[in-house]
Amino acid sequence: MIKEEEKKIYKAKIVKREQVSESSFFVEIECDKPVEVKAGQFISIYCEGLTLRRPFSVFSNNNGRIGILIKERGKGTKFIKSLKENEAVDIIGPLGNHFNIENKKSLLVGAGIGVAPISYLKTKLDEKNIENLFLAGFLNKEEIPQNIKSDFICTDDGSFGEKGSVLNYIGVIINEYRPEVIYACGPYIVLKLIAELGERYGIETQVAMEKVMACGIGVCRGCVIDIKKDGKVINATVCKDGPVFKGSEVVWQ
Repeated sequence: MIKEEEKKIYKAKIVKREQVSESSFFVEIECDKPVEVKAGQFISIYCEGLTLRRPFSVFSNNNGRIGILIKERGKGTKFIKSLKENEAVDIIGPLGNHFNIENKKSLLVGAGIGVAPISYLKTKLDEKNIENLFLAGFLNKEEIPQNIKSDFICTDDGSFGEKGSVLNYIGVIINEYRPEVIYACGPYIVLKLIAELGERYGIETQVAMEKVMACGIGVCRGCVIDIKKDGKVINATVCKDGPVFKGSEVVWQ
């Protein structure tokens, strides 16, 4: 359990901001002290003029420099993109739970902006010399972040790598690679398929859920999903109980 005081970072500044694809940019935030962040956790950023903070999965963490990958979508991301180097930024983190790293042959799947926490997870697995294969999927070549290091890339339109969605390749890769555990983040439909394949092949799956969040700490109950626990279906908040869940415990619609 992360103590409440360890979630608060009061002094931070932007040290790097760069466009890494047609629609996404990378921001590195330097904290006044080293912060331990586990793969799958996120930070929440205050955006001027907006009541609610905006949550972002951690993409990297180097000696107190937390990196996030952002796709510009609305007022919050537009505000963050406008920040210049050395500008102060108000963040809280790390928040949420994390991937449970095991010494097992691992298949990593990231789709779209979901590659962010998966990239950080790959770094952690590589540090522990755990065998892994990283599959990343995007709409087209222009959407691929320049700072992504994956083993297999596919694009829906075939403009880079293999043609098609990750949905077209996950089954084939499972049969060829024979992973013992699958970690994934991406759109709901991708995570649902991975959970179903995990059940079919008897492979453990851990999925980082993408959900619109309000408070980010489990108070407002705005990001509730249903999960199975002790034979019952109960509510769980993605921001606090997650964002990482076992694929087998999520009640998929």
